[in-house]
Amino acid sequence: MKNPDEPGAPRERNRSDFALTPQSLFQLDYIAAPPALSDFITTLYHFRCDAALIRDIQPAALGQLSIFPHGVGEMRFLDGRVDPSHETNLLSPFSMAAPFVVDGPFHAIGAALSPLGWAALTGRSAAKFSDRFVRAGEWLGDEADAMGGELCAAYRSGEKSGRDCALGLCDYIAAHLRPVKPRHIELIHTTTRWLGSSLNPDLAQLNHEASYSERQVQRLVERYFGLPPRALARKYRALRAAALMGLPQLSDEYEAQLGEAFYDQSHMIREISLFVGRTPARLAGDENPYLAEMLTPKNLREVRIPGELGNKAAHPLDEP
Repeated sequence: MKNPDEPGAPRERNRSDFALTPQSLFQLDYIAAPPALSDFITTLYHFRCDAALIRDIQPAALGQLSIFPHGVGEMRFLDGRVDPSHETNLLSPFSMAAPFVVDGPFHAIGAALSPLGWAALTGRSAAKFSDRFVRAGEWLGDEADAMGGELCAAYRSGEKSGRDCALGLCDYIAAHLRPVKPRHIELIHTTTRWLGSSLNPDLAQLNHEASYSERQVQRLVERYFGLPPRALARKYRALRAAALMGLPQLSDEYEAQLGEAFYDQSHMIREISLFVGRTPARLAGDENPYLAEMLTPKNLREVRIPGELGNKAAHPLDEP
């Protein structure tokens, strides 16, 4: 990691005055993952920004396998830890938002992994290895770094497009998926349905529907999602609330429902700040380039917004 005082090193990371890069400087394309990998990959993306310095915030979201053909930076966590970027990166599932700064130009291509995808690719507990931004080879082996390096070189030379590289990541993922116990897969699906049932889902409902004891449910949900059920529901309540609050067509009725999901306004502000990295007042406008894309319904696929509210939240990039 570079010394911040060295030329070319990422600049000050003080979150209190973290001025975000304007949305107008960002380009982000979604790329459909192969149908055979739809249970493992929620989406593929190709991100570009040619500014000299890029500042934004990663919400508490899913794990990712990504390559950075251009750009070097770092991500800072609430405990003060700083993880530097690499050419081939693995982001574990996040339990809180984390600001990042990159010396540009910055081009990133990646695959967002479902909880099942994270487990099948890495074989690691999402709880024990949460909130990390590491060189992919550290957890996946040298072959992952070699694969990413080849894709980055081909992208920089113009031999491969962003889409080509994204599909190259898919090829690597498909070839390295580990088997996951069928009963565990069933619990993952049960948990995602439970999360999508309400902004405040009933824990008793999950324990009733799962084919495990309450203690086993706690342990396995934490293993695959990174947090125990109650904390997991809390995280996704904030993420979904932020996604919905950013929709200009959200009615007063639905805003009231969002308000009822929290104890009071200050509680909502604290929760969204922790998991999304912004206050509700900063959720709209050009301040939120990366967030606006990462909180679309596509990337909250694991916790679908139910009923009419879900229909209103549809994103134009969503495939049928």
